[in-house]
Amino acid sequence: MMEKRLKAVNHSLDGEIEVPGDKSISHRAVMFGSMAHGVTHVRHFLDGEDCMRTVKAFQAMGVSINKQGDELRIDGRGITNLKKPTEKLNFGNSGTTARLMLGVLAGMKFNSTVYGDASLTKRPMDRVVNPLKKMGAKIDGAESGSYLPLTITGQPLIGIDYSLPVKSAQVKSAVLLAGLQAEGETIVRESNLTRNHTETMLQAFGASIKTEGLKTTVTNEKMLQGTDVYVPGDISSAAFFIVASAIVPGSKLTLKRVGLNHTRTGILDVIQKMGIRINILNEQMLGGESFGDIIVEAGELRSVTIEGDLIPRLIDEIPVLALLATQAEGTTVIKDAEELRVKETDRITAVTNVLNGLGASIEATEDGMLIHGKTQLKGGKAASYNDHRIAMMSAIASLITEGDVIIDDISSIAISYPSFFEDLQRIK
Repeated sequence: MMEKRLKAVNHSLDGEIEVPGDKSISHRAVMFGSMAHGVTHVRHFLDGEDCMRTVKAFQAMGVSINKQGDELRIDGRGITNLKKPTEKLNFGNSGTTARLMLGVLAGMKFNSTVYGDASLTKRPMDRVVNPLKKMGAKIDGAESGSYLPLTITGQPLIGIDYSLPVKSAQVKSAVLLAGLQAEGETIVRESNLTRNHTETMLQAFGASIKTEGLKTTVTNEKMLQGTDVYVPGDISSAAFFIVASAIVPGSKLTLKRVGLNHTRTGILDVIQKMGIRINILNEQMLGGESFGDIIVEAGELRSVTIEGDLIPRLIDEIPVLALLATQAEGTTVIKDAEELRVKETDRITAVTNVLNGLGASIEATEDGMLIHGKTQLKGGKAASYNDHRIAMMSAIASLITEGDVIIDDISSIAISYPSFFEDLQRIK
């Protein structure tokens, strides 16, 4: 347990930050580079615990991955040349690693067993396992493969036409990765647009993939080829400092080279509706991913409703958006976000408990929450629930509390943002 005590600031925030590389893109760069033929160079890789689980999994399957700072050199073996791991694969706390790797391992010529930590073991895997079984995969584990640990008996797969029952880029990606190894076409249909990093990056690696609206089709006709990948800053990490700038009066922060993929920028839409001024400069595009500098200035906050198609575009940012809403006039409504209940923890319960404990007025609902503002946060003890986003939300809350905030355990922050407190100190 790594407890931390934080004090409020009594002045505006100012400065520049370059947040770490995007977690979703970093995972995929390692996976696709390992499955490709030839060398892949990755720049601005996220050196967090979750992404390193993906690195270690592919190293265990014979892939040479060399890391210097935030750069990787991956000597890809090709999908069909991965080796049987000599040990069980440990995915730690990484849901992305677990769900996407099931799609990779399902079509291998070898058997494998995968497991995770106590938190990951509680997260549902049947949402991935069920479509993979329709493709011919053999996956065994607790409750018909609903939870880790799982044993995957690699065998030939057949393409399917699959409509996603949940708004999940992880499920979509797992099916597409299995489709790279399957006979015939694999089609994935969405009812709501989810983050599209898999489709974008597979195109950059030369896969046979096509997206038309909410329908994506992939085949095994083309081998992946190594390429260069630049990982933009993670907007989910930038979100904490976006909100910090929004809630501390007079603040102005610049967040450098942040990813601006349209499937991820829901937070920017919401905070502008809430009255925050946003400017984007130096926008660029590399490998199909856009990024730029985000300048955030504090303003008078008003309540909003966050629902529907917007939810998949900001699902990971909802905890810190809830904090923002405590400082807005009126009641902010968050709904259609039942996916929050199966994250690293039940984030609806965690956010409600933590912020109410600090003096907020929030009601949890089955699929979201009602946040009544504006409230003066008092400070006090905050449980992290072993969830990096809850711990960082609590740290940002401390900027405006009357008393100190004591977070019971900050160790989970290393999952996605190892330098978080260094960056926080830089702007205080």
